[in-house]
Amino acid sequence: MISGVAAIILLAVLLLWHNKIISPGLWLVITVPLVIFAGGFFLVKHTLNVFIREKVNTLHRTIHNLNPHQATRDNGSSGGDIISEVEEEVMDWAEQKKTELEKLKGMETYRKEFLGNVSHELKTPIFNIQGYVLTLLEVGVDDPEITKLYLERTVKNINRMTSIVDDLESISGLESAVLKLNIESFSIRKMIKEVFESNEMRAKKFNIKLETGKTKESGELVKGDKRWIFQVLNNLVVNSINYGDKNGRTTVSYRPEGDKVYVEVRDNGIGINADELPRVFERFYRVDKSRSRDTGGTGLGLSIVKHVLEAHNQTLDLKSVPGKGTTFTFSLDKA
Repeated sequence: MISGVAAIILLAVLLLWHNKIISPGLWLVITVPLVIFAGGFFLVKHTLNVFIREKVNTLHRTIHNLNPHQATRDNGSSGGDIISEVEEEVMDWAEQKKTELEKLKGMETYRKEFLGNVSHELKTPIFNIQGYVLTLLEVGVDDPEITKLYLERTVKNINRMTSIVDDLESISGLESAVLKLNIESFSIRKMIKEVFESNEMRAKKFNIKLETGKTKESGELVKGDKRWIFQVLNNLVVNSINYGDKNGRTTVSYRPEGDKVYVEVRDNGIGINADELPRVFERFYRVDKSRSRDTGGTGLGLSIVKHVLEAHNQTLDLKSVPGKGTTFTFSLDKA
């Protein structure tokens, strides 16, 4: 603004001198101060810009958490409004920090819920064990039948606590990537048979029929960590039994497609409401809380399924209709 006015005055003086309206002496008297003023103005402006850029660069490094020796901006003249530029960057930085803060708040909420769930899950068997032991100490220690009954119940609750701790340890290992997968080839058809055999008594207890769907022997060989994939399939079958209807069925089948084999676990049980589908893989989340606790589940089975398949870089799909049943489908690499 000021430099523009000085340039206009200087131009006017030159025109007047050129047209011999003013004398050369008067021209010098007018132009010399104008030149000195303009030169001083540009020198001060340049010095001020350099000073401002140094302060802005310090702020820029702070915002982006960079090394003090790392170049952050062009120290030369950019021709732009440096204050506007840094204001925009500060606003971007503030928005980024706001997003990070919201994520941290979400994680804190999840942490509190998780600790509350762990406490609740462990509290029940601990109180049961305490009650059984106190009863034995007070009245039942001389009665062999009561002693045996309460000791059996104590062992059952201890096993439940052990299952919860083991499942938490499994998830922790999968999430931290400390666990190394032992990838090998195996028959998914034989694994389905082994899972059915291990759950035969549970299925009979709930009067659930275990059956194999239509399969092709050409796609039975798959690749993965056999121990962990067994746990995936077992957890899905156990889940289908726990939430199955009396006289219902659980069907497991597989189909090869391209370089993948898709394993399907389908039941005709109670199903899952649409608003609950996104949460079924959360730790300790239960569709039917009273029913799942009666069956002895830890509430961690589906969370383990999710983490194991993610560790294998495989997909997991869930479809369910309330009152008609649920279908889980996961992929494995073909051997």
